[in-house]
Amino acid sequence: MCAAVYVLSTVTGYVLTSALLLKCPYLLHRRKRETFLSRHISHRGGAGENLENTMAAFKHAVDLGTDMLELDCHLTKDEQVVVSHDANLQRSTGINAYISDMAYTVSELVVKYDREHLTVWGNARNQIVKKCYKENPRIPVLFSLPRVLQLLGLFYTGLLPFVPLKEQFLEIPMPSIITKLKDPNKLTRSQRFITWLADTLLMRKALFEHLTARGIQVYVWVLNDEEDFQRAFDLGATGVMTDFPTRLKDFMDRNGISKPQ
Repeated sequence: MCAAVYVLSTVTGYVLTSALLLKCPYLLHRRKRETFLSRHISHRGGAGENLENTMAAFKHAVDLGTDMLELDCHLTKDEQVVVSHDANLQRSTGINAYISDMAYTVSELVVKYDREHLTVWGNARNQIVKKCYKENPRIPVLFSLPRVLQLLGLFYTGLLPFVPLKEQFLEIPMPSIITKLKDPNKLTRSQRFITWLADTLLMRKALFEHLTARGIQVYVWVLNDEEDFQRAFDLGATGVMTDFPTRLKDFMDRNGISKPQ
């Protein structure tokens, strides 16, 4: 009987302490300093409104007032950093070739691939790309996929409020958009269940609010309609990543969603 009382009191104390620190993490953790804040994020520069990853797309998004340009980089054979989403050029150009196998020269790459589309990021060496996160502590750290899974495990066991986090950004997809991108009738029952489960586990207001209270920004991607914009901000997401920067800007303006100061 005494053992049962001891176990019950210990579990109750743990649950109450976890719940308190989940709501008030500042009691245990110092809030991370936010060097910048992004609400409006343009995916590939705004791939739904301009040719993705081009200077024209980037300029259009910046002129709208976007807070962040999302892009991906790859190294060419001669170690030029190229802005392109895919490592292979097949989807965007019809050329079945990997950027890493091609040199950034007029004869080999630029002639085959519109120079305006394939934006050179800079004349960087391989070690800069591989080691910059280790050598420059000012570069923000995002949650990797293994760390996202660990984060969810900590959240659902109640341990998250007690654990220090090194990351400054959580960037996650909204799983429910999969059903909008595909014909629901073509999704199997197991696929629909997995999508529902992933959405239920990831899209949690308590999780988002706890992270933002600790100074960790939460970005949700890639959202392209107002229903998803509204849901993300209602859940407490710091920012939304979209292919349609004009659409997101209009939504934010109409709903009084403030821009970063």
